[in-house]
Amino acid sequence: MRHAVTRPTRAAGATLAVLAIAVWLAPAARGDKKLDARQAFEQAVRLRTMLEGYLPQDRSLANYKQTVAAYHKVYFLSPQAEEATPALIAEAELYQEMGRQFDSKYFQSAIDTYQFLLKEYPQSRYVGQAIFSTGKIEKDDLKKPEAAEATFKDFVKRFPKSERTGEARQALVEIADRRARDPESLAGAKKVEPREAADGTPSVTDIRTWNAPDYTRVVVTLDDTIKYDSAQIRAPDRVYFDLYHAKLSPALAHKTFQLQNGLLKAVRVAQNKDGVVRLVLDVDGAKEYSAFLLANPYRLVIDVHAQPVTTAKREAAPAAGAAAEIANKTQAPAVPVSAPREAEAPKTGAIKTASAPKAAAPDAKKSAAAVKPPTEPKPNRDGQRSLTRELGLKISRIVIDPGHGGHDTGTIGPHGLMEKDLCLDVALRLGRIIEEKIAGAEVIYTRKDDTFIALEDRTAMANNAKADLFLSIHANSSRDHGARGIETYYLNFATSQESMEVATRENALSQSSIHDLQDLVKKIARNEKIEESKELAGDIQDSLSRRLQGVSQNEKNRGVKKAPFVVLIGANMPSVLSEVSFISNPADEKLLRRADQRERVAEGLYRGISAYLDSLNSLSYNRERLISDTRPGAASDGNPR
Repeated sequence: MRHAVTRPTRAAGATLAVLAIAVWLAPAARGDKKLDARQAFEQAVRLRTMLEGYLPQDRSLANYKQTVAAYHKVYFLSPQAEEATPALIAEAELYQEMGRQFDSKYFQSAIDTYQFLLKEYPQSRYVGQAIFSTGKIEKDDLKKPEAAEATFKDFVKRFPKSERTGEARQALVEIADRRARDPESLAGAKKVEPREAADGTPSVTDIRTWNAPDYTRVVVTLDDTIKYDSAQIRAPDRVYFDLYHAKLSPALAHKTFQLQNGLLKAVRVAQNKDGVVRLVLDVDGAKEYSAFLLANPYRLVIDVHAQPVTTAKREAAPAAGAAAEIANKTQAPAVPVSAPREAEAPKTGAIKTASAPKAAAPDAKKSAAAVKPPTEPKPNRDGQRSLTRELGLKISRIVIDPGHGGHDTGTIGPHGLMEKDLCLDVALRLGRIIEEKIAGAEVIYTRKDDTFIALEDRTAMANNAKADLFLSIHANSSRDHGARGIETYYLNFATSQESMEVATRENALSQSSIHDLQDLVKKIARNEKIEESKELAGDIQDSLSRRLQGVSQNEKNRGVKKAPFVVLIGANMPSVLSEVSFISNPADEKLLRRADQRERVAEGLYRGISAYLDSLNSLSYNRERLISDTRPGAASDGNPR
């Protein structure tokens, strides 16, 4: 064949050779190979989205093999296509799932695929992900600690500044600790235990936490849906959940995880009795908790707060007191309780960049004295004043969330533009503009590279960072390729079928869909930030529409809408989702490929944020704080003393 593949192992090579022949014999256009590869990649993405729309127990091995073959076809059509490497990554991830669902032999197929990528594409941006994922499979799935140790050491050596380096070092520590406790355990590779017979009982497979002094989020991963009860008990403070018709995976049996420096002190999990798993959260001073279920994969998401959500901001002092509190905020990193699956692993803490204060002018003291006291915040568009405006609360920490990432490409345009790449580029441009033009502002990104992050993890990052605003950036899609325009959403119940379709698409493409509606309804209904989110959405919608209509008179202002986006649920701050254009429209896609158009989108988003801050007098507050921080004797790092 024209593009022969040499695999590291003969067995895997034979398997993939057979697969390659089947794919190569499939009908394909013989024109532009890169275009053929792009179309094949789009088809593979659709197959994977359909596959993950089924419950795990309803996915057949044949379904997985069909999807793997679709991704593998991309490489054979054009090894030089930009879609070739993400296709190989997706192929390896599917093999991992097949290993967990069907037969452990597929774990080696996943490693072989990662190794093939490393050999054929040594300069690819996916090299680090391939090495790290290989180490995870060797450690957690194949139970080969010696091989995992070598792989993780290689990763740390080659990527000392990667955001996954901390987790790789932790894995090395765990392997070393195990060697110290049981030297014989590492003498030889252990075989993977055979899968238990499927009895229809969902298993608890993983537990992760994000911990801060006044907030914690716990995500319990399951392989099917469950019912649960919960209660809060005092002296000592703890919250427990009983998960019915469930069982613990062997790795979590009778586990206690100790945590430090946060509201959550420990997590205890055990099989309370047959068919009931009890999860106990030891929390010090918790006042309120809530929970909801997500699907694909199933997760129970638990939020615990040190203050009631409905009154959390009411104890903040007006103006100066609130400003001091905001200025002294510190970021709490995300702490995995147990090693999460690579495809869902959030970064260890959100990524933060902050603009440094400019040098003080010689007459800084005079300038500070000349600044007039800020006027009262403006009322919102309905003529009312929210609690945020009554208390004079300010904005300084902004979370920017580039939609999708990693294997979740989002919408793919008619000519191959991926939503995940567009969103990331616009997000980085927006962050740079904010840092340059808003004095003292801090920018936090949920991702700064092509990494998959689950939707609920993004909200947890914002909450842990004590963010003041949350903006999720997306590109729209429609079956009507003539559809175009801008629309901005805030969290509430959808009022139109179209809004619900957009929410459903964004929720589903990011591997999360609403499962337990009752719990989510309660969480949405008591979100005290709805009014401020609506104001922020209006300012962003107006400014972005004006900015883009200056380029194309046909750009439509589709207005502010409301819908139950999973990525906005649980956010403790005003939060919106902006659909910046229709990537499914060929003309818009062509524009969005250009750097100047992406810069316009970022500028439009910035102007909307700026208008919102101005309505709260946050811009004048930030300028005053900057002048104060640059006076003689002020802290050199820009933080108030």
